[in-house]
Amino acid sequence: MTDVAAAPGMNWSENLTYAAAELRQPSTMAELQEVVADAAKVKALGTRHSFTDVADSPGGVLVSTAALDVGGVEVDHAAGTASVPGAWSYAAVAEALEAEGVALHNMGSLPHISVAGGTATGTHGSGNGNRVLSAAIRGLELVTADGSLLHVDADDPRLPAMAVGLGAFGVITRVTLQVEPSYWVQQHLYKDASWADVLASLDEVFASAYAVNLHADFSSANTRTIWQKERLATDAGGELVLPDVAEERWGASRLDVVDLDPGRVTQITEPGRWLHRLPHFVPGGTPSVGGDELQSEWFVDRADAVAAIEALRRMGDRIDPHLHGTEIRTMAADDLWLSPAYGRDCLSLGFTWKKHPAEVTALLAPIEEALAPFAPTVHWGKLFAMGRPELSERLPRLDDFLALAESMDPTGTFRNAFMDRLAAG
Repeated sequence: MTDVAAAPGMNWSENLTYAAAELRQPSTMAELQEVVADAAKVKALGTRHSFTDVADSPGGVLVSTAALDVGGVEVDHAAGTASVPGAWSYAAVAEALEAEGVALHNMGSLPHISVAGGTATGTHGSGNGNRVLSAAIRGLELVTADGSLLHVDADDPRLPAMAVGLGAFGVITRVTLQVEPSYWVQQHLYKDASWADVLASLDEVFASAYAVNLHADFSSANTRTIWQKERLATDAGGELVLPDVAEERWGASRLDVVDLDPGRVTQITEPGRWLHRLPHFVPGGTPSVGGDELQSEWFVDRADAVAAIEALRRMGDRIDPHLHGTEIRTMAADDLWLSPAYGRDCLSLGFTWKKHPAEVTALLAPIEEALAPFAPTVHWGKLFAMGRPELSERLPRLDDFLALAESMDPTGTFRNAFMDRLAAG
């Protein structure tokens, strides 16, 4: 038995000290069920990458399922699905899927995060035709408040609520994901496109590849980089068909040789398998700026993309002194109740902040005010200021979500301070 009581410690960026009384690490399903059934308050803890207290359990128990013996990745080739351990990282799951000749439709920038935690908070990749990572969920296995093991399949009307579930329904042990045949991806990078050129052609920029990521700050005349991640076709003989790639686009030059650390960042120009190109960072390397950061992310309708970016550029002189950089991406609409892309194709505006907590906190409400005409939604694991009134307007199933969570957890075992704020009128 590896069930150990310990101090929960801090999250990845060390901006949050968990207020839970203890951390438990069960190794068997029976141990997990006992921990959950016995706890007045409990919450699952993943890879600690959330910048909010969404995964905390003040005064209660945090449960890590990292040591839980629930088996490995099981692929159903006929159904086009794979059942995976919720605690496994996307990197570990992707390696196992690739060994079976199948792939996910997309991955986030960081493959280090767990499948259960990443999907529960609305994490996403990029691509006009790609939905958030949670949209691939076709089933969940979780331990509910009384210690029971619940299986929710694709036909269960609760799944669209539980797929981005904020940990409100139980401790997820396995996730069933839709998969497809493995594929190749080639990355290209364009540098120093002007903001004027990018905004004049924004739809074209984000339609230019399977997944596109724009990195910038807001007050500069130029953007930093545009990453294109293109799925590659094969010919009748199975050889890769490499597309012609323009040397210049949107006033930016294509870079074929870049000083990218292969131990940290996925490589450009050279084709690679989907799992080695869709993320920005390699699993064994340090992601982002190593945790010396804070993060926020807002989502607006793609039709409002240019206007929303222009609104932020007008306050760029206030934002940029506290910003490592912004990452702008797109995603397709879905029907998941708390997805940031619920019911609309979205543009995401991701902020990687310097660790200036007071200054960043003071900027959250002004940024949301600037974006208010575009009805922004949020990433649940990143810093934001808005509460239930605004979120209820923009996520019409929020009240239904809260009601379902209460009906499935009437004693409030999985309810925490984050959920209390979300439920407050």
